[in-house]
Amino acid sequence: MLSESTRQRIDRELAKYPADQRQSAVIAALSIVQQESGWVSPDAERDVADYIGMPAIAVHEVVTFYNMFNTKPVGRYKLNICTNLPCQLSGGMQAAQYLGEKLGVALGETTPDGLFTLQESECLGACGDAPVALVNDRRMCSYLNHAQLDALIDELRADAARGGAA
Repeated sequence: MLSESTRQRIDRELAKYPADQRQSAVIAALSIVQQESGWVSPDAERDVADYIGMPAIAVHEVVTFYNMFNTKPVGRYKLNICTNLPCQLSGGMQAAQYLGEKLGVALGETTPDGLFTLQESECLGACGDAPVALVNDRRMCSYLNHAQLDALIDELRADAARGGAA
């Protein structure tokens, strides 16, 4: 069930659209849910669908289409590594493999300490900066080599030790 604060935030998004186009706020509504819980559960999908007034399957299609939505709990730092062709040609898969070895997880897994989730990503729109990674769907890291990946992990670990979230 959506909290009162979640409903209020969704209402502000709904107000931006005509009453007959409430479904236009679905991405914003799902983003709000994910900000509060870290992921979008099947129950949350149904709650958003009911609240906005659209079919649950349509909300599910949005959640599963966009890789910014987490369909299961993720670590404090979600690392999306682009492995689309331009990044592949510039070392994207090698960067993903290196991170996987460094963190001890495979793509799609979360470290046992809950700090990192490593995910393969489709195009992040920074092909000229390949290979690239997106941290927590907000911070783009470009031209990644092993030293930069090491520094990123060290920085995020230090941030976690301070109680932050990147």
